[in-house]
Amino acid sequence: MLIGRTLGFYFSRQFVKTIFLVFATVFALVYTLDFVELMRRAGDAPSATTGVIARLALFRTPAIAEQVMPFAVLFGSMAALLQLSRKLELVVARAAGISAWQFLQPGLLIALLIGILSVAVYNPVSAVLKQRASALESSIFSSRAVQTREKPIWIRQKSLDGQAILRGTGSATDSPTLYGVTVYSFDLSGTFSHRVEAREAVLHEGFWELKDARVLSATEEPQSHDRYLIASSLQPSQVRQSFVDPDAVPFWDLKETIERMEQAEINTTTYRLHYDLLLARPLLFIAMVFVAASVSLRFFRFGGVAMMVLGGVAAGFVLYVATELMAELGASGIISSLVAAWFPAVVGSLLGTLALLHQEDG
Repeated sequence: MLIGRTLGFYFSRQFVKTIFLVFATVFALVYTLDFVELMRRAGDAPSATTGVIARLALFRTPAIAEQVMPFAVLFGSMAALLQLSRKLELVVARAAGISAWQFLQPGLLIALLIGILSVAVYNPVSAVLKQRASALESSIFSSRAVQTREKPIWIRQKSLDGQAILRGTGSATDSPTLYGVTVYSFDLSGTFSHRVEAREAVLHEGFWELKDARVLSATEEPQSHDRYLIASSLQPSQVRQSFVDPDAVPFWDLKETIERMEQAEINTTTYRLHYDLLLARPLLFIAMVFVAASVSLRFFRFGGVAMMVLGGVAAGFVLYVATELMAELGASGIISSLVAAWFPAVVGSLLGTLALLHQEDG
């Protein structure tokens, strides 16, 4: 049974207001901390004026704040339900014959809409701003945009000379360039031929140009070259796209990006995982509302409000740990990206529903 229109709009406003307030608070906090950190780094940069740093921090903040959106929904929903309970509005609603499942309908609908908008609108905007932030940051702090990574970059290619596997510790954000490169070359029969270590590698049409290279082989003495060429069938545009972090690619471009990278035989696991995580986000937000409801519907006159809030925080932390753990397993290829993305959202929804059923229906 659906809730009344007037009461539904009223409850919806409460959910929207508290969720937006929590998210705006987190956004402002992230922006302030990032601005202070960038000002500290900009001490020796002549072009780093206060206005430029403020704009850079503004470009960087949406992508960071996007990661805490599920918690904004969780804590915002908890605040909305606790406020309605404190004003005895939920008591009146129950007295009028409205069950918890009915007055949760507006919150679930708002969570679904916020999840869809965050994927369809907010994510593309934050991804574009993150790309602009990378370009602006490189112009402020260095002459070239060098992006270092916690995990190395691996690229496999085929050419007329055989196969090769390239490993890089960093990349340029504005060109198909790898830094700290190691190349493992195999001949046409698949037998290992030699290894090349180089300071950097730049992909041109039809070949890689390795600078300050050292060739190591089991049959010959090590040889050093200022410039060493390796044939390649990869396109610079394909490889350049693979250097971009998945969260810097807009949602509407992810599918096409994955297809292009697969054609170039570049590993797309992290991109597929990010795409599936975005698709599962609306359900994850719904799970957060169920979790919030399971710890926020106790009447104030019964006491124990502090324990309810603590329980909600603990539940959110557990769900966050589960989400990160599944994401790591998915990024490592241990489980499929589909399972890694949807498992926390589905399990969180089911557990929240189960807890609510136990409270409301015994």
